[in-house]
Amino acid sequence: MSIKYELIIYWSEIDKSFVVEVPELSGCMADGKTYQEAVNNAEIIIQEWIETAQELGREIPKPKGRLIYA
Repeated sequence: MSIKYELIIYWSEIDKSFVVEVPELSGCMADGKTYQEAVNNAEIIIQEWIETAQELGREIPKPKGRLIYA
């Protein structure tokens, strides 16, 4: 799966794990003990989020991306 949604990744000292938030998909979050595990889990959760939205007939936001300035 090619992720095109913005990912916010940070270390949670309380949980002792990396947390990934997907701000464009309401409530979509994942975690993992390593950075890579957290991103891999986020890929799975994003796919499940989209599949659930489709089953419920909800709109799926298009990835916005970021503007890059020189």
